[in-house]
Amino acid sequence: MLKPFTFWSTSFLSSRLVLWTLFLCNLLGTIYGYIWYDAQLLDTWNHYPHWLIIFVPDSPTASLFFTLTLLFLLFPGKLGKFVRIRTLLEGLAVVTSVKYGVWAVAMIFAGAFQGGSLVWQDGMLVASHLAMAVEALLFVRLYKFGVFMLACAGIWTFLNDWVDYTFGVYPWLPRTLWDDVPAVAVFTVVLTAASVVAGFIALRASKRV
Repeated sequence: MLKPFTFWSTSFLSSRLVLWTLFLCNLLGTIYGYIWYDAQLLDTWNHYPHWLIIFVPDSPTASLFFTLTLLFLLFPGKLGKFVRIRTLLEGLAVVTSVKYGVWAVAMIFAGAFQGGSLVWQDGMLVASHLAMAVEALLFVRLYKFGVFMLACAGIWTFLNDWVDYTFGVYPWLPRTLWDDVPAVAVFTVVLTAASVVAGFIALRASKRV
């Protein structure tokens, strides 16, 4: 009989079957995420300064960070010399995956709570975004990043928040939340801080700090 939590053990998570499965699932999810943002990306390109485009697709970019970290776990020999890139990506993967994973779920249910309707795509989005947050925290034990790269990831994410709500390129919200943008902005910044703290707690749990 399998022991409790066997499927979340380091040996299980680091197996090549699991790594390749997660890599392919997250890669496909990342591609789908960018396609999901196609209308907002086009609107941003046509009506805003072009440099803002990189701040628009928050969730798929977080998923991209996590997907790239899996390559370093799959090919540690070939990619071993890129330690700084690896650890930066790991910090970004943890902070942004937790932040945007939780944020998307919160916005879906907040919109529904104020009278919006839920459709089947919302269920898919809730499941996939919660998975983003969980998998990133689980993989901290396999990562090599430390407090410095976690701080760098936090700075980047706070910058993303500032750009989103200063220039108006935050992810499009449910219609029922259009009059709540200031509150959403505050929630977003607080969630970024909470995501950094969650990453730090995960680092502590892995006994690297």
